[in-house]
Amino acid sequence: MRLGIFSDVHSNLEALEAVVRAYQDLQIDKYICLGDVVGYGASPNECCEIVRKLASVVVLGNHDAAVCGRMEYSYYYDAARHALDWCVAKLSPQHHAWLRGLPFVERWQEQELSFSHGNPLYPEAFEYIFTLEQAAELLPSFEAMAAVSFIGHSHLTKSYALHPGEVNEVVARRFGLRRHCKYVITDGSVGQPRDYDNRACFTVFDTEARVLQYHRVEYDVEQAAKKIFDAKLAVNFGKRLFLGV
Repeated sequence: MRLGIFSDVHSNLEALEAVVRAYQDLQIDKYICLGDVVGYGASPNECCEIVRKLASVVVLGNHDAAVCGRMEYSYYYDAARHALDWCVAKLSPQHHAWLRGLPFVERWQEQELSFSHGNPLYPEAFEYIFTLEQAAELLPSFEAMAAVSFIGHSHLTKSYALHPGEVNEVVARRFGLRRHCKYVITDGSVGQPRDYDNRACFTVFDTEARVLQYHRVEYDVEQAAKKIFDAKLAVNFGKRLFLGV
């Protein structure tokens, strides 16, 4: 089975549409979204509509949780709070209800796969895993982990191989997964990449061959940014799209 796994769309319709087009040539059996469909960008309803139709599994991201009332966000910095308030006002009742019903984590026991927005052991906390030290904190729970945990949240393309007592970063863009290791794979971001590559990021995982590949696709960054500027959201949310930070 070939899984199309993507994350952190953040209301960027232009990036999401480019990813969907790119997936059409990759023989995908099922699509998985790792959360944060909304936030930052200016097309929350359009992105929710596409993800709802496309993905078999969607898990809750922190921005999704904030917008639908499942998480307090008063401590967010001003620009982020304003963007969330704007999204709350713009999002349709149907999409509000859909976000409220999303799970924090999805686990496929037969395939030994886990899908969550942040740390797979504490998905409700939305903890980051983007350093070796953070990945190493999972080692005491090695036996409880799925063979492969897919996460988003950091907007980075970080992958880690764990086995008892040791964790190593996997730096390849395409790699096979060894049976004696467990993996935490960060999926990158469709709509807000932060690894200094401004192209939309998504992955394909072949469950039989046990091969993961990162993909990138260009999209109309100028149009996505213009929508943010026109909506009077923080200028930085649009400018950063050009830089991939």
